[in-house]
Amino acid sequence: MGPKSAPLTAAPEATDPAQLRNVVLVGPSGGGKSELFERLVAATTEGYRPKPVGEDRSVQLNVASVPNGKTVLNLIDTPGYTDFAGELRAGLRAADAALFVISAADGVDGHAVALWKECAEVGMPRGILITKLDAVRTNFEESVAACQDAFGAGVVALYQPLQAAESAVTGNIGLLSQQVHDYSGGDRVVRDADDAERARTIDARAALIETIIQESEDDTLLERYLGGSEPDPDVLIADLLIAIAHGTCFPVVPTAGSHGVGTHEALFLMESGFPPPTLHDPPKVTGPDGSEAPPLRCDPDGPLVAEVVRTTGDPFVGRVSLVRVFSGTLRPDVQVHISGHLARFAMHEMEGHPGHDDDERTGTLSSPLAETLRPKPEAIAGDICVVAKLLGAQTADTLSEIDSPTLIEPWEMPEALLPVAIRAVRKSDDDKLGSALQRLVSEDPTMRLERNTETHQLVLWALGQAHVDLLLRRLEDRYGVRVEPEPVRVALRETFSTSASGTGRHVKQSGGHGQFAVCVIAVEPLPRGTGFEFVDKIVGGSVPRNLIPSIVKGIRAQMLKGCLAGYPMVDIRVTLTDGKAHSVDSSDMAFQIAGALALREAAQPETVALLEPVDAVAIRVADHYVGPVMTDLQSRRGRVVRTEPDPPGNTLVHAEVPQTELLRYAIDLRSITRGTGTFTRGPIGYEFLPDHLLQQHISE
Repeated sequence: MGPKSAPLTAAPEATDPAQLRNVVLVGPSGGGKSELFERLVAATTEGYRPKPVGEDRSVQLNVASVPNGKTVLNLIDTPGYTDFAGELRAGLRAADAALFVISAADGVDGHAVALWKECAEVGMPRGILITKLDAVRTNFEESVAACQDAFGAGVVALYQPLQAAESAVTGNIGLLSQQVHDYSGGDRVVRDADDAERARTIDARAALIETIIQESEDDTLLERYLGGSEPDPDVLIADLLIAIAHGTCFPVVPTAGSHGVGTHEALFLMESGFPPPTLHDPPKVTGPDGSEAPPLRCDPDGPLVAEVVRTTGDPFVGRVSLVRVFSGTLRPDVQVHISGHLARFAMHEMEGHPGHDDDERTGTLSSPLAETLRPKPEAIAGDICVVAKLLGAQTADTLSEIDSPTLIEPWEMPEALLPVAIRAVRKSDDDKLGSALQRLVSEDPTMRLERNTETHQLVLWALGQAHVDLLLRRLEDRYGVRVEPEPVRVALRETFSTSASGTGRHVKQSGGHGQFAVCVIAVEPLPRGTGFEFVDKIVGGSVPRNLIPSIVKGIRAQMLKGCLAGYPMVDIRVTLTDGKAHSVDSSDMAFQIAGALALREAAQPETVALLEPVDAVAIRVADHYVGPVMTDLQSRRGRVVRTEPDPPGNTLVHAEVPQTELLRYAIDLRSITRGTGTFTRGPIGYEFLPDHLLQQHISE
């Protein structure tokens, strides 16, 4: 968001939720979403100059509230990179309809298909904007066919582009209205299509009319059309808009940046074809303790329930929160209750995301216009606004009434599966690192932190390398903290691979009381997960009963430290077979030391092995990537347990893979499957480390 206060036009205000349209732009990176966003904002906002699209625009959410006919359009631009799926999820949560931006030059990718299915599952209305039609060897009809193949039934062209020489697109022909939207002179001019232009649209117009009639609630319309009667265009348009709002028809609008073609057609679609928030089902709610709560209604006079869909920390402006209001009316300078339980987003407890329930006063409210914030007196149900100085609020927190606190059901978040260990560059960086990371985590629920007590590393988990690079850059730019990555170390375990014996002898004389303890032990391996067993086979009192617990204590302490490579030892049975004691010089500490020495003597390179942690991995890939994925798993010492179909067109591959082989898997799987594969992982136990890797760890 990167807010900056600047005078421009006054913020548009809606007094009724029916006047609002919340639309999110989604699609592959490089498709032209951000350029289109700038054109749409410029077309609706006097004095706004489109900004060049830089690197920051491709990695974060951008919002503009603009007037659009009789409505107020909250337009949300989202990143196309998979690494920034958290920003995309926030945009989907704030929106009531989605526009898929597909490049005619690049086509539809697997990520867009998956996102389309996700929108379909929640019944979100969708439209499609085809961009880059000015590119060489692009074809609108082929692009529409590709969208139909990828997205299924209901995808149909609403306009047909007018192309001049050298592939330049100068306008669109409305297939229903038979009017030409001509942009060749710079501004849009609307005129009736001539006979030649009408002739070019016959097939596409017939396909559109047939699609509309199939979705129409008028059962006689199809019969009249088949009988040769031309349907009334106004009736067709009304039925079309109903079908769009119901999520059964998905109109395609051609756009081209060189002349701004399609800008007004897209705005008309959003105003007339997409539903207001009153017709979009709100998320489910509970009490903060999980108790049942009444369902939400998009009513400005109802109880306040709003959600923080994004938080941004700025060293100069401070904390600002992008908020979607689902019920009631949000006003500045009022007390609200803030509820958050972000640990539910992932399988792991996330440092910096504790559950919390607090009361806080709202700051000023603003209407976003890209980087500009304009004062806003209030935000009614269905609206989106920016709230300043909600210091305790984190992304996905719920704002509600103090006397009736509410918690909105969290949206689905991708799990961070790429670990990167970091360390401060300087002592001054180390002093500020903790607080800086806490701020970053509160803004971005897709990242998490792990302080590994075994490897003594600070590990940042992210969605991908670009996500990591962004987080490290923000640490330095926003908070002045420089860190550098280091290799992630996986915590191994030691165990005995064969039976062994050892004698611990601790004898010292230094005047006065000395130290005397001798113990003899036998060690044997146990099955994985058994832990530690101790057997006492002392006979004849060679070791006093009261000192045997000291031997156990010493053995346990040495197991925690490890004997061969410094990793904790597990799954062994230790049998105390003999020992010696002195009536004066034997002590608790002496036998603790003797017990540890006995275990160390038994632990030799030929008797001790290393265990590595193994994860159960479930990989979801398109069917044609199953072979490459399984070959890659074999190279990672993975075992494929089973595969199962995951229709349509996907397969779930279940495997067991050592954790050391999964450190970069989030990146590698994306490369193998062209960004479409996903996976989950969870620990299942330990297995022996191969001999060649064992020697490497011992030498290190």
